[in-house]
Amino acid sequence: MSKQSLHYASDKQLSEFLEVSRQTIWRWVREGKFPAPLKLGPNCTRWKLSDVKAWEAGREAET
Repeated sequence: MSKQSLHYASDKQLSEFLEVSRQTIWRWVREGKFPAPLKLGPNCTRWKLSDVKAWEAGREAET
């Protein structure tokens, strides 16, 4: 496993972890309800896991 994969996640990985579709992840981003992804290369878009964890903690605090 590369070091990069320890700090970033793809939409597929996030959808599996959050148990939602990839389309839902992208819709949340468009609606401003989910952290924006980073463009790491021409065909490489990823989310920083620290951003996703902070988002998740904020959601848990709301409930």
